[in-house]
Amino acid sequence: MSDDGQQHTGHERVPSRQRRRFPGISSRAYEHPADRSALVALRKLSGFDTVFKALSGLLPERSLRLLFLSDSVRVSERQFQHLHDMLLDSCYILDLEKVPPMYVNQDPQPNAMCIGLDEPIIVVTTGLVELLDEEEMRAVVGHEVGHALSGHSVYRTILLFLTSLALKVAWIPLGNFAVMAIITALREWFRKSELSADRAGLLVGQDVRASMRGLMKIAGGNHLHEMNVDAFLEQAEEYESGGDLRDSVLKILNVLPRSHPFATIRAAELKKWAESRDFQRIMDGHYPRRDEDKDTSVSDSFRESAASYASDVKASKDPLMKLVTDLAGGAGDLSGRVRRGFDGFRSPPPAQEGPADAPQEG
Repeated sequence: MSDDGQQHTGHERVPSRQRRRFPGISSRAYEHPADRSALVALRKLSGFDTVFKALSGLLPERSLRLLFLSDSVRVSERQFQHLHDMLLDSCYILDLEKVPPMYVNQDPQPNAMCIGLDEPIIVVTTGLVELLDEEEMRAVVGHEVGHALSGHSVYRTILLFLTSLALKVAWIPLGNFAVMAIITALREWFRKSELSADRAGLLVGQDVRASMRGLMKIAGGNHLHEMNVDAFLEQAEEYESGGDLRDSVLKILNVLPRSHPFATIRAAELKKWAESRDFQRIMDGHYPRRDEDKDTSVSDSFRESAASYASDVKASKDPLMKLVTDLAGGAGDLSGRVRRGFDGFRSPPPAQEGPADAPQEG
């Protein structure tokens, strides 16, 4: 039950722990700036909905719906009732009027997704259900409802389609390159959309430690007694600041094929947002409303996105990002710093001739 003490029609069995509800909340309230700018621009495009409805005939959405209906368990009052209650509660808190269908799919790999063009559907795997406790799972369900509220399911479905298409056109000269360029851009957007949905999950669960534990378990499995949230966050700090320019390049190469940010990075980003003034304002009831979405400025959203990226680069402890910041600031001896940063890529110099027992440089 929410803190207003009332129950919403169709959301009867909500948990007893009081949580704030956000009537009429716009997804802009929790979206990462890079995610929000892309969504605002797409929503402003004339004929956007018509184009994607036309595309739906080409995409395997109907096949996916039939597949989950026929070979998964649909969450309801009679099946996985505890997940059903979480789903209703999540939609109630984020004021999502139409509750999306939700399925549990037999798969030992912990995973969840929200897909669909016309109507979103949520799928969670048995591996995830068995891995997480109630509060951790509540954050995940809220995460997926956040995807539905933002409209992310549309682009996730398109990403799945384009990934499949890339395999089919790989033999065409430059065909695969063109599709992969689009997929790479979509993946960058999707990684930011995952940060947005993590925030939605926190707004639903309203327990930042539970959100952190869930991400930690996804990374390390069901050995909570062997893990520590603070130590997990320290890994993110080490990942961000450690190494040299070689490591910076490898980080980029590692993340490019991924649709999700790394678990430690997600945890660190969520903790930072949970401690921000933006989060506190939402919890205090001050947030953008859905009925104001049509008046949102595309240029303002792009400026916010650019400012966010610039702020991330400036605050980053990554060696490459530091170098970029120094370039922008006109720091001296940059060529020497670059040369020293990439020294490890070179072959070691030949040993100098000398006495047999003379020490060699490492």
